[in-house]
Amino acid sequence: METTAEENQDQNQDTKGCFECCIKCLGGVPYASLVATILCFSGVALFCGCGHVALTGTVTILENHFSKITSDHAMLTDVIQLMQYIIYGIASFFFLYGIILLAEGFYTTSAVKELHSEFKTTICGRCISGMFVFLTYILGVAWLGVFGFSAVPVFLFYNMWSTCAAMRSPVANITSVDSICVDVRQYGIIPWNATPGKACGSTLGDICNTSEFYLSYHLYIVACAGAGATVIALIHFLMILSANWAYLKDASHMHAYQDIKTREEQELQDIQARSKECLNSYS
Repeated sequence: METTAEENQDQNQDTKGCFECCIKCLGGVPYASLVATILCFSGVALFCGCGHVALTGTVTILENHFSKITSDHAMLTDVIQLMQYIIYGIASFFFLYGIILLAEGFYTTSAVKELHSEFKTTICGRCISGMFVFLTYILGVAWLGVFGFSAVPVFLFYNMWSTCAAMRSPVANITSVDSICVDVRQYGIIPWNATPGKACGSTLGDICNTSEFYLSYHLYIVACAGAGATVIALIHFLMILSANWAYLKDASHMHAYQDIKTREEQELQDIQARSKECLNSYS
């Protein structure tokens, strides 16, 4: 019976030790950086994936309905292909950058200091944190521009969709449906000499009913939302990095203060020891 009781006690201690270890490990997770990383990955994935497919659908719509001569929209096709390659680069860069920021969050969170008693900051570490703050600020401003740019195709497709909806509405008092047109040349997408360049009446309604239009319109909306989510994630990262940089700066000052205090205490102890030696020698 005594052996069984001792074994149960050992098992309880092991279970308690594992539980405390798990709690300690969970305390070292930078949850703010983790949430920002997930939001950044989600936003970039939505923007890049949906934007790539939407651009392909846009080229198909233009070739089939607005610019049937290849030379008229050759430059636009090249620009769209270039944008798709840029999307590949953006996805790769932010995948690596998000992982780097998450790792930086692990090493600068206050919980790491509790886990490692020998945690010390260096000038190099503070410079790296400051560099991440600056780079994230630049990327945030750049993504604000991307967010505004991604709203342009949403606006164009919405104008076309609302025009088609107005033609189909029974409330609308339209005498001639063929007089309602959408001219994409006025937006500068294709040159003015492109033929036909515009769609009117039933032709416009057929375009709005195509799967390419429906899919591209909604994908542009999702891509715009993804760009907005990425902006929010970068702002979140910027706040986290600023707080971590301030923490590293305060930690360095605290370590310097502790070093000075330790030296002063050591000097005081040496002085007291010499004083005792002098008193002993006189006596």
